[in-house]
Amino acid sequence: MAANEALLIIDYTNDFVADAGALTCGKAGQVLDPNIVALADRFENDDSWVILPTDVHTPNDPYHPETKLFPPHNVRGTWGREFYGDVAQWYNDHQNDEKVYMYDKTRYSAFAGTDLDMRMRERHVDTLHLTGVCTDICVLHTAVDAYNLGYNIVVHQNAVAALTPAGQEWALDHFKGVLGATVTD
Repeated sequence: MAANEALLIIDYTNDFVADAGALTCGKAGQVLDPNIVALADRFENDDSWVILPTDVHTPNDPYHPETKLFPPHNVRGTWGREFYGDVAQWYNDHQNDEKVYMYDKTRYSAFAGTDLDMRMRERHVDTLHLTGVCTDICVLHTAVDAYNLGYNIVVHQNAVAALTPAGQEWALDHFKGVLGATVTD
């Protein structure tokens, strides 16, 4: 890794990954846990950024478009919004590290309504490595915004999962064919 690269661990929470999650990828998301932790360790050891953009909602918010689309999920202060598996322990162990941070996001993209772009530009980051869930929703929308903002995009296919196999396949093809992303293991 280089100083101009950052790892994004997108929405890797109980609600999106655990069996009892409100909007879970299930097993497809659960098997990512060691791969995401290995990447986080690699980035941290290389003194690169590890960023955890994390979905947060208010139940039954009449002004939020997802309220009509999905059941309540990632509600602040609930088990569902806590990080899943070993990623949770990794974050607990590293949350005070200068180059590790988590922030709230309320839309699919990690850029929408956040200061992610400003922070990345201040830190001279030009390459974003994407991991997490859901490949065809939040990871995809983050990648589209990253593309439109001029970032280099690397998607780690062994560290992303969708709600369906068809969604996973479509998103990975879209990253490569439409966004010019590097898709790697």
